[in-house]
Amino acid sequence: MSKYLSILCLLCICSLSATTAYGAAIDEAAVLEAMNKPGRLADDIERDNRSKPQAVIPLLNLETGERVVDIFGAGGYYSELLASVLGASGEAVLHNNPGFEAWGINGLTDRFDGRDPGNITRQTSSGINLDLGEATLDGALLVMAFHDLYVIPKRYNGEEYVRVGNPANVSYFLEQVYKGLKPGGRFVVIDHSGDAASDHETVADLHRIIESFAREEIEQRGFRFVTSSDALRNPADDRSMIVFDLPIQGKTDRFILVFEK
Repeated sequence: MSKYLSILCLLCICSLSATTAYGAAIDEAAVLEAMNKPGRLADDIERDNRSKPQAVIPLLNLETGERVVDIFGAGGYYSELLASVLGASGEAVLHNNPGFEAWGINGLTDRFDGRDPGNITRQTSSGINLDLGEATLDGALLVMAFHDLYVIPKRYNGEEYVRVGNPANVSYFLEQVYKGLKPGGRFVVIDHSGDAASDHETVADLHRIIESFAREEIEQRGFRFVTSSDALRNPADDRSMIVFDLPIQGKTDRFILVFEK
């Protein structure tokens, strides 16, 4: 009798362990463990200090085995960390359009050429077409790219920059994210802070966005605001420079907003 009881207890323990491994909450400790894994790219390790993914990824409220999209993820810095914490049964979708893919081409080459970055599905589609499906995602991350939807295409005519196109259809973009998330799924947005005293076009030209405006735009499309984080704040940034200027590059004042479907 004791023999059968021992077998039953062993089966229960194995079952409990499997459940825990599959549905474990992804917290700061889990992200730090992923950051310390051997074989990470040198550029990723160098970026850790300024991006602080251990403060960002837990805001997605994910569990192992789930599915998340890294929208306009360029070289895939966040995608690899997400794939690592989600585990072999989870999936990180690295979404790009041709422009963001070209922007991150060096990182993509290093990441996927001769190494295993984890369970990452690469997806490239035109413009702001996300092709996310319906209720397929447990989380969505958009890092320093929301402002790009508001940038007005301009060209220098020899005297000044003139408008040559229109900004993106923000409603269409956000509707796709909302539709792609499962109920309760989170949408985390990180971006460069813009000067609230300035007009939106000037702020967008600096590749920034006003935090209150970004929150309002996202909430208007059905998302519920959950919280924000000051983990990437830099009060030394007066928000007057374009984010590519060397004195501020990589050191901008960045806000983090968390929404839920």
